[in-house]
Amino acid sequence: MKRLLLIRHAKSSWDYPMLADFDRPLNPRGRQDAPIMALRLQALLTPPFRMIASPAARALTTAQLFAETFEVPESRISLDGRIYEATPGTLLHIINTLDDADEQVLLFGHNPGFTDIVHLLVDGPLPFIELPTCGIAMLGFEQTRWQDIVPGSGQLLGFRYPKESLR
Repeated sequence: MKRLLLIRHAKSSWDYPMLADFDRPLNPRGRQDAPIMALRLQALLTPPFRMIASPAARALTTAQLFAETFEVPESRISLDGRIYEATPGTLLHIINTLDDADEQVLLFGHNPGFTDIVHLLVDGPLPFIELPTCGIAMLGFEQTRWQDIVPGSGQLLGFRYPKESLR
């Protein structure tokens, strides 16, 4: 089973209006939430896994904080510029061209694309309307090749977000 984890970047800062959107950093809450979410996710992951991030500052920093929590070198994070401002079609193309040797892939990126691709890939109701900042949608696919993943072929295996109550 292929597993795709779509991780929206953590909360970003709007304190620097002169910065381009691409360069916006994480705010203090985002820097706090990312390691917490990585710890929640770590128990559900089975190494090995591939990490791919948008090169935008807030997504890359989120991926770096996850890597630090997972105790994997930052060099294991691949960058893909297509993730920034990606449409669902672009994201599906990225997914379809993943290496079949990778059974688990963590993508770090942005809305609205990440919310839209989850709605496209999962046939049925979802526990969210919009993937929140630092939210994680875990999708599973019966296909053995990434290129065979099509709209409606995924199932939601889990959904985690920073403000959830963990009892």
